[in-house]
Amino acid sequence: MGSRCRVRWVAIDGPVASGKSAVGRALARRLGYRFIDTGLMYRAVAWAALCRGVDPEDGEGLAELARNLDIELQWGPEGEGGRVLIGGRDVTGLLRSPEVERIVSAVSARPEVRRVLVEKQRRLAEAGPVVMVGRDIGTVVLPDADFKVFLTASAEERARRRYLERLAQGEPTDYEAVLAEVKRRDEYDSSRPVAPLKPAPDSLVFNTDGLGLEEVVERLLGLICRQDG
Repeated sequence: MGSRCRVRWVAIDGPVASGKSAVGRALARRLGYRFIDTGLMYRAVAWAALCRGVDPEDGEGLAELARNLDIELQWGPEGEGGRVLIGGRDVTGLLRSPEVERIVSAVSARPEVRRVLVEKQRRLAEAGPVVMVGRDIGTVVLPDADFKVFLTASAEERARRRYLERLAQGEPTDYEAVLAEVKRRDEYDSSRPVAPLKPAPDSLVFNTDGLGLEEVVERLLGLICRQDG
């Protein structure tokens, strides 16, 4: 499908644990596109800030760090991706640590950091067809994307997914604590002054409550094909 598809950029936004990464990765694989999870870039900056002692409230310090950080996102030939290298070191498994989780929202809210990373994300998109996921792709990063979707689900459903994900990874966790974290992130992300979480005016809002990954992917592929004409 990828070689015949005229849709060049697919933008997927949505709140925490809405399934953006899983859906985006699967869509990229089916389309034969690259997959870029921009959230991993913000996590990479947050991780580097922890390692180098940069205050998560120091916008200029974080921006300088992001500007000089050698971030490499790796993907496979069929759109598979998700590995993050910093200076050639694979740090993927370190980016969802509790320490990174605690500061990533503050880091990603800094306008200085966003300006640096948005520029990098646009350069990545210019390299060719891509499925890009995040929280401001359709509104800020790729406002001219051919296909935009805003994935959402109830806070309870998203907390359940994150809870099960952590259990599967062997992490000690508590559902109520995860639910409180999801609600806190929703409030923070939607009320931040720079690039707040919201659907683009021309974005399809797609609720995934009660739907499995394959069903969501199939429905979106159908919509992309229909738009493609």
